[in-house]
Amino acid sequence: MLAQDRQLYTHTEYLAFEEKADYRSEYRRGDIVAMAGASINHNRIVGNVFNALSNAFGTKSCEAFVTDLRVWVERRNLFTYPDVLAVCGDLTFYEDRTDTITNPQVIIEVLSESTAAYDRGEKFQAYWTLDSLAEYVLIDQYRVRVEYFRRISEKEWRLIVLTKTDDVLTLESVGVDLPLNQIYRNVVWDEKNEKLA
Repeated sequence: MLAQDRQLYTHTEYLAFEEKADYRSEYRRGDIVAMAGASINHNRIVGNVFNALSNAFGTKSCEAFVTDLRVWVERRNLFTYPDVLAVCGDLTFYEDRTDTITNPQVIIEVLSESTAAYDRGEKFQAYWTLDSLAEYVLIDQYRVRVEYFRRISEKEWRLIVLTKTDDVLTLESVGVDLPLNQIYRNVVWDEKNEKLA
């Protein structure tokens, strides 16, 4: 028996689907992939980071956005929704859409068991191709661990791993310091989390 051809979608079909959907999906080279729901700790961390960035930016020409602003990665044919992103200066929109940008400067993802490998691997490799991206941050929701990647050159990234609540994450490209105790504010660890720490 022959395998059935799977349907690949155009950008236009995907964007029309997203406008009507009750949930968010990524677009990966023609496939539409539904995104899983998020835990309470995931939501707390995203909220903490977004609030800290927004407050720190003050009157700077930088803005933070959370979950619902889509990013288009042209070289990898990917539409995705980072957990938090930051842009300084003007936003560059995909085909004049106000819900999709192409120039994030900082992208922050909160890791879950189902997305950790993708966020560290294929997704990060896609983000590498964004000329605007200066920093990429992965925040573990199960233990105190932040992986901070800073672009050094076109093909080189430097990694710093922070694992103590009194550590400070410095986002150099936007001039903001985020203490880990602020990132993890109100996060409740269970027994499984304590064993990972």
